[in-house]
Amino acid sequence: MALKNNDDYTDAVVVCGGTRAEGGIKMSNFTEDNSSEFADQAKQKIAEFNAQHWDASKRQALGLKQLNAFGELVAALAGRTFGNWFYLESFWLAETERGKGIGSAMLADAEAMAKARGCRFVVLDTVEFQAKPFYQRHGYQVKWVQQDYPFAGGAKYFMTKTL
Repeated sequence: MALKNNDDYTDAVVVCGGTRAEGGIKMSNFTEDNSSEFADQAKQKIAEFNAQHWDASKRQALGLKQLNAFGELVAALAGRTFGNWFYLESFWLAETERGKGIGSAMLADAEAMAKARGCRFVVLDTVEFQAKPFYQRHGYQVKWVQQDYPFAGGAKYFMTKTL
C-alpha cells in the first residue's frame, strides 16, 4: 500500500506479536522468525551492505582466557577490533578469582593488544550490578545510560576509554 501523506498512517498501531490496523489502514504481514539462523542471515546482509563502504576484513576478534590447574575457565575476555575502536563485548571472572588483580591484568593486556592493532578507543557496556566501578577505576567514562534496562529501576552503562 502506498501512503499518500503522513496523515495516511497516523492511526496505525503495531502490536507486539502481530499487527492490527486502526482507521481502515491495512498493515503488511510479516513472518516472525526468532531463530539464530535468521539472526545470522540478517547480520550477513548488513555485512554485505557495509562491505560496499569499508573493508570489514580488518575486523579482528580479540580474546583472552585463563584456565585453572584443572583446565577450567576462570577468566574470559572477548571482543573485536575494527579501525580506531576496540569493542569489549564480554568480560568475566570466576568469583574465586576476583580481587586478585587478574581482571586488571587481563584488561590491560587486551587494551595493549588493541592499541597495537591501531585502536585509539575502547567501548563497552555494563549493567547496574556488573562492573561499572571496576571500569571507572581503569579510566573508563560513562557516555550514555540506558535507563530502566532491562526493567524499571535498572540501568545499562555505555562506557569508553581513550587508549
